[in-house]
Parts: sequence; C-alpha cells; structure tokens
Amino acid sequence: MLMSTQWRVQQGGDGEPVLLLLHGLGATGEVWNGLHDVLSRRWPGRWVTPDLPGHGGSGPLPGYSFGHLAAAVARTVPAATRLVVLGHSLGGVVALALASGWFGVRVSAVCGLGIKVAWTDEELARARALAARPNPVYATRGEAAERYLRVAGLSGLVAPEAVADAALVHGDAGWSVAFDPAAFAVGAPDVTGLLGASSANTANSFVTSRPRLTTCRRGPTRVKDRDHTGSGQLYWGRPGLLLVGEAGTL
Repeated sequence: MLMSTQWRVQQGGDGEPVLLLLHGLGATGEVWNGLHDVLSRRWPGRWVTPDLPGHGGSGPLPGYSFGHLAAAVARTVPAATRLVVLGHSLGGVVALALASGWFGVRVSAVCGLGIKVAWTDEELARARALAARPNPVYATRGEAAERYLRVAGLSGLVAPEAVADAALVHGDAGWSVAFDPAAFAVGAPDVTGLLGASSANTANSFVTSRPRLTTCRRGPTRVKDRDHTGSGQLYWGRPGLLLVGEAGTL
C-alpha cells in the first residue's frame, strides 16, 4: 500500500465529536489556525489537523491519487463514534472519499469547500507538467514564502512573513516550499461518484467555470444537479447545501 511513514499532526480539545480539518493542495494545516480559538470555545470535542502527505511536515507518497491520500489520512484519525470532516479544495475531495466508508473510517458528517469539479484537458496537462518539475529554490525566505502562497492559493490573503516555518524548507542551496510537486498530478475528482457513495450528512461548495447554486432537502432524498458539472445526473445520499463558486484551482 502507498503510505507515508512521516506525519505532522496538530490537535487539541478532548472527547467527541472529533473534527478532522483537511487543507488544500500545496498548503499545510496552518490554514486552519484562525479556527483554533473558536474551536476551543465552541467545539465540544477534539480537533485534528494533519498535513496531507507530501505537504509541510508529512512525508511524500510514491504516487498520488485521492484514494491513496484518503487511505493515508485515515491512519491519523483517532477512534471515534462521531467524526466530522471539514476539507478545503483537495482536502474536500479527500473528506468526501473518507465519507464513502471505503477506508475504514466512519464519518458522521462531511463538508467540502471550494472543490474544483470542472477540469479541461489543458488544465490537467498543465498540472502533470508541474508535477514533473522540481521545486524552485530561492535565495530568501520571503521569495519561498511567496511561492508557497501562490501554490496554496493564498496570495493576497496571508502576508509572506506570516507563512509558518512548516511550509518551507531551508537548505544549503537556499529556500524552497515544503511540498512534493508530484501531488499536482492527482487528477480530476469523480465528485458524482463520491457524493453517491457518501454515507454521511454532506454539505459541499463546488468550484466550476460557471457559478451555480444548488439547494436540497435534508435527509435521504434525491437531489437534482443543476448543471454544475454539466452532467444533469441525480445524486443519492444525504446532502445539505451545495454551493458553487467561481473558477479556481484544486
């Protein structure tokens, strides 16, 4: 099995429900730091924030797929009867994969934010090309921090000097991003299949080239897709609210 043997995990709180927070492509668990004070006051149980494999302080995988990432993350989840998973972008896809039950984790509720579902052939080819390139090395920490913010989609939201040390690597040659570029080649997610397989209460915010808003009833019901993937297919499961935004990256 493809598995990382090195993990960096932040956690806090105690008891249940357990909240698992999963960041997006190129980022680290620090993207959730702004929630920690809120969680300490308002979340009744434990929270867990791992760096995904190949990101920050977590070791790389020999190859990347959504299934391999979900299988790896499942190893970091503490035993719990109530588990809620919140994921952004790539982390949102991994969250939906965990909610399928295929990886030995029972998820009570799942929320995916900013998941890009519409991919062109050109975008996928560009991602594969990026996966084949080594990380650039910079003379200064600031330059590497700016690169991290671009890769993680955080430019303009976080100041370069505020980038956590875990997001960067400093060696004899200079500074680079703590990220395995091979993860760029993870591919396009099968969101339709993941939603259909989910056994958890689900809420999702999708990213496509055309903004859409889809609402649905709570409970085990049939939900009609309003063309956010162009498929017009019907999803089965227990969704909550599906929010579709502007085009973005994984």
